[in-house]
Parts: sequence; structure tokens; C-alpha cells
Amino acid sequence: MRVGFIGLGVMGRPMALNLARAGTPLVVWNRTPARCAPLREAGAEVAGSAGEVFERAGTVLLMLADETAVDAVLGRGTPDFAARVAGRTVVHMGTTSPEYSAALEDAVREAGGAYVEAPVSGSRAPAEQGRLVAMLAGDPSAAAAVRPLLAPMCREAFDCGAVPGALLMKLSVNLFLITQVTGLTEAFHFADRHGLDRRRFLDVLDAGPMASAVSRMKAPKLLARDFAVQAAAADVLKNNRLIAQAARKAGLASPLLDVCHALFGETVAGGHGGEDMVAVLCALETRTDGIPAG
Repeated sequence: MRVGFIGLGVMGRPMALNLARAGTPLVVWNRTPARCAPLREAGAEVAGSAGEVFERAGTVLLMLADETAVDAVLGRGTPDFAARVAGRTVVHMGTTSPEYSAALEDAVREAGGAYVEAPVSGSRAPAEQGRLVAMLAGDPSAAAAVRPLLAPMCREAFDCGAVPGALLMKLSVNLFLITQVTGLTEAFHFADRHGLDRRRFLDVLDAGPMASAVSRMKAPKLLARDFAVQAAAADVLKNNRLIAQAARKAGLASPLLDVCHALFGETVAGGHGGEDMVAVLCALETRTDGIPAG
């Protein structure tokens, strides 16, 4: 039985390419047809519509931007929904609110399908390298059946219990990522505005205990002022909003996240939403330039 993959964006396309190159019998669809060309060259079949993917695949992986996109692809709220999901496994790999995912699981099960959460941690480079980290939640048998499909895309996959455990885990990881990259960027800005050698600052950082895979990926981008997207600022803002909503619902304080939320809001408002998350540097520079010296 073929595997379906819908959503060939910054993350989805390299993920689907890794599946195709591993020999997975893949059928794909994307709202922008041109993004399917590399998949066709890699041996995947290209469907003419989202509905056609469900007709031809027993398991369908969704790597979509938001809840609206997921609902549109599934035909949720229309008669198409039951026809698409009945007898199939829907694998939700994007990032949405935990509440949305839990309700979607109920709807898919009621329509006779199986549902698995499988969000991934990582940006474009790990996606290209097949080194993402997956989090799995859902019915144990359905999750176990999906796990082998993740191997060409992910270096590890962790069981997270029932839905929405995987999405809550993803939001927890993203909270650390957002605050970590924002902290690195603010430190870089501090060193730069004090006239320090920026490369030397990053060398000192890299030699010390704070160095990480994230700092080693983002530091060269800061040094070169390279905002080419690995993880888009607009997506970071969306994630920030989802984490903040989950924190408020649980009655949790999230002071560091709240500061980052404001900064990424300013980054996106400044026209940098499609750029990498290190473009938060622009928001920091704008704030600094508005502070009188002394």
C-alpha cells in the first residue's frame, strides 16, 4: 500500500524526499504544484488533489502549516472527511494546539480511521539530513505501525503516550529552543554593540560549556547576517503563541517565553517573518536604536 505525504514546505519537502529515496512507495500532493517536481524526479507519484492521495494511500502523513490547512486537506466539516479517513491512518506531523489535535483524533476515530501524532523537532538542515527527532502519540498499535515510516526522516522517535502527549512534548522542546536562540542572538548583539570582535566572541562561546548543536548552527548565520530560512520567524511566532496558550490554560508562568513572544512579534511586524529566526536580531537592534545613549 502506498504512503501519502501532503505538505511540501521548508520541512515537508526534504522529509518526503528522504522517504522517496529510501524506496517508500510514495504519493504526494502540495497546494503549489511546482514543489512536487523534485519528488517526481525521486520516484514519487504526484497526485492531482489531496483527495486523490487518500484514495491511493493507506497511511497519509500531513506536514501542514496550521489547523486551517489540515482541515482543508482532510475535508473536515464536509462529506469528504469520512470518505478520506475511513480505513486509513492519518499522521499529523505539523504543530497545532494540543486541543485541536485531541478533537481531530476523536473525529478521525468516529469516521473509522486511525490517528497518530508525530510532530518533529529540528529545522531544515536536520530535515535534509534525515536527522529529525520525532515524538509519537496515539493508539499504541497505530503508532507502532507508523514508527518504521519515520526512520528515513528521523534519527530517533520517542513514545509520548496518548494524544496530545506528543504535541505537548513538542511545545516543551520548542520553548527551550526559542529562548535559547533568542538568548544567543541577544548576547551576539551585546558583544557587537560593545565593539568586540564578533567572530572571537563566537569562538569563545563555542569553546565553552554553552556550546550546542543549535549555537553551532545559528552562530555562523549571525556572523554573516544570513537570514536565509531554516526555521522561519513567522513559524516561531506561531509556536510561541501555541506554547503561551497552553501555559495559560494550565495556569503556568512563562516569563522568558513572553519576552520572546513580544520580540518575535516585532520581528514579523518588521517584515522578517519569512526569514530565519535569527532575524530576531533586527527587533533587538530596533529596540536598541530607540534607547538614548547614556
